[in-house]
Amino acid sequence: MLKQDYFSVFGLPRKLAIDTAELQRRFYALAREHHPDFHQAAPPEELARVEATSALVNTAYRTLRDPIARVDYLVRLEEGRTTREGAAEKPKAPPALLQEMFEIQEALAEAKTGALDAATRARLSAQREGLRARLKDEEARLGASLSARWDGAAPAERPAVLAALKEALATRAYLRTVIDDLAEALGEDEPSRREDKRVAHHRH
Repeated sequence: MLKQDYFSVFGLPRKLAIDTAELQRRFYALAREHHPDFHQAAPPEELARVEATSALVNTAYRTLRDPIARVDYLVRLEEGRTTREGAAEKPKAPPALLQEMFEIQEALAEAKTGALDAATRARLSAQREGLRARLKDEEARLGASLSARWDGAAPAERPAVLAALKEALATRAYLRTVIDDLAEALGEDEPSRREDKRVAHHRH
């Protein structure tokens, strides 16, 4: 099982539309089958294999049950990548967003030079709300229309759909980064940042 991708772990096709109730049912069955507590009498080599398989099942389930993580994983899988290369780098603005973000980046640079006055604070807050709405739209597009396009695409159409998925993921990552930067400039905490910290803490 350790060489399987996350979809095949649960016997699922490489599609983005998943019956989450069925995914959960299969997860519970595999989790019970490979739980280390049920294999304590096994030889060390077998116990190590069971523990590794149990970890794989848990990671695969956490990834596939989340629509955005599922898209991100599928893109990496299709490209033959097993890790998020460059994940530590700040996402770059997709070309379509560059001009739109120029004003916001200027306002952020200005905010870092000193205390925010009421007018600048109000402008940054309004810009953040606008970006939150755009982020919500981008996530909805990833979870609906683009996912449906991938699932229904013929093999020859998949490279174009994969490119669209990658662009949407890049746009989402960039929007999240700018929203977090705005929150920092405003001296507030952004929910996405709290969630990232929680996930990082859970992984450790």
